Amino acid sequence: MIAERLELLREELRREHLGAYIFNSSDPHNSEYTADRWKGREWISGFDGSAGTAVVTLNSAALWTDSRYFIAAEQQLKGTEYQLMKLKIDGTPTIAEWLGKQLANTDSKEVGVDGNTHTAADISELKDELRQQGGLTLRTNFDVLQRIWKDRPSMPLDPIVLQPIKLAGETTEDKLTRIRKALREVHADGMLMSQLDDIAWTLNLRGSDVHCCPVFISHLLIGSNQVTLFVDERKLTAEVKRYLDEQHITFKPYEQAGEALQKWGEWNILIDPNEVNESLARQVKANEVIRKPSPVPAMKAVKNEAEQQGMRSAMLKDGIALVKWLCWLKPAVAAGGQTEISVSDKLEQLRSEQPLYSGLSFDTIAGYEEHGAIVHYEATPETDKPLEPRGLLLVDSGAQYQDGTTDITRTIALGPLTDDQRKVYTLVLKGHIDLQLLHFPDGASGTQLDAIARQPLWKAGLNYLHGTGHGVGAYLNVHEGPHQIRMEWKPTPLRKGMTVTDEPGIYLEGRFGVRTENVLLIREVNEGGRFLCFETLTLCPIDTTPILPELLTQEEKDWLNAYHTEVYEKIAPHLNSEERLWLKEATCPL
Repeated sequence: MIAERLELLREELRREHLGAYIFNSSDPHNSEYTADRWKGREWISGFDGSAGTAVVTLNSAALWTDSRYFIAAEQQLKGTEYQLMKLKIDGTPTIAEWLGKQLANTDSKEVGVDGNTHTAADISELKDELRQQGGLTLRTNFDVLQRIWKDRPSMPLDPIVLQPIKLAGETTEDKLTRIRKALREVHADGMLMSQLDDIAWTLNLRGSDVHCCPVFISHLLIGSNQVTLFVDERKLTAEVKRYLDEQHITFKPYEQAGEALQKWGEWNILIDPNEVNESLARQVKANEVIRKPSPVPAMKAVKNEAEQQGMRSAMLKDGIALVKWLCWLKPAVAAGGQTEISVSDKLEQLRSEQPLYSGLSFDTIAGYEEHGAIVHYEATPETDKPLEPRGLLLVDSGAQYQDGTTDITRTIALGPLTDDQRKVYTLVLKGHIDLQLLHFPDGASGTQLDAIARQPLWKAGLNYLHGTGHGVGAYLNVHEGPHQIRMEWKPTPLRKGMTVTDEPGIYLEGRFGVRTENVLLIREVNEGGRFLCFETLTLCPIDTTPILPELLTQEEKDWLNAYHTEVYEKIAPHLNSEERLWLKEATCPL
């Protein structure tokens, strides 16, 4: 199948005199997770990870992805002509370097991309890199998938819904006032907003166009006196139309965003080159284009009191479902017949019974033993592994509730473990706890905190290549920026009110993986103080049976005991007697 698709592609490359074509993982909104219509990289390569780039020439093909997907990509690309390129590994060429060699002795030096799915910044950088590889050029106005993907999914038409003000905590009018104030500070008359979660947050609206993400396909154009939402009108209910009218927001067809940019009537406009796609950015007609970051992600990242309370409520509901699942898990495995998929389905069922549940926040990762070493493993009927009463099960999962978004990882001992498993488990837990114990200055960046979670692992000669933490939306995307906790330099300051995950892990290929993750809220150490700390929002016991107590400091033990006391006090009232007894034992002090 992949071979047939590659041949269709190459026929079009020859027809258009292109030497290569690049397929990224995004959509016209720079989304991490996309609607099916824009899963072109997956269609052309067979690799379904959320991050990766496929590049195809007339004679070769390669796919670049990061460490989260190395093992999965190797498996999914097997049997195709794709060569796996491992990002951040010594010796891996960049896309431009690889293309330079592949096209060195060919007739065509032009490379094609779809400018609708690449940001203006990405295109600018790629053009410079290609220019240095023997003068390669870039064509951005050709969506080859329109010709070769005959059953390409259409645009989603799910209805848009209101997010109640009691959960949003701030009116759209007030948000627009703040946005316009931020625009005036950089002398901008308006801006184009294309990031879907930014639009949903600004308008206090939600949708279901993207799997696991409560967003809707649209663009938002904010001027000094007017706001226009570019969206398919069929998605707007009578209630939402009335709401937009009350907010003095007009709506126009989604496809007319480019035309509106060509007719922009004010002096200048802010275009975030890291968010707005190349095709739209190219259509802007203004006396001045201000290329600066959008002010909205930083606003959205700081949760107001209603959002914070909503997140706490969502974590409580999630914790109840998780405890019920953990109570069920080991006896079910011991009885036989359970697999990675069946236990994932059971967890989803228990979550769905909670109030305000609206779906998963990402597809559950349930990896047993060696599958736990595949960072973003997702079981399929072909890979689904039966569970036995031994070894480690790593489960990374989350849910969307109307009052908040959850993300949690627990690694569970299903029975006897090896000494290595217990040691790695304990070292990962040390790093997880040490980060949550940290006090740090207001304005420190996540990069400055990252080493705290890695120190116990580094001492043992271990490391992980993914980030330690990411922001989490308030009934929005499970991955939210601009702040992160990771080794790579991310200068965004950490501020009170931000949510962030804490998820160190170690993955030993072919053996097992361990990760422990909570969602944290950043708050002040003291009222009005200049130092910040973390409040743990996630409420779920951490398995103590694999722990080597002698590797934990007393401070780390005290944190774990205090956390488990809180989990029991908050979750136990919502359980039956059997579940309460299980939770009491699971949260016993070390």
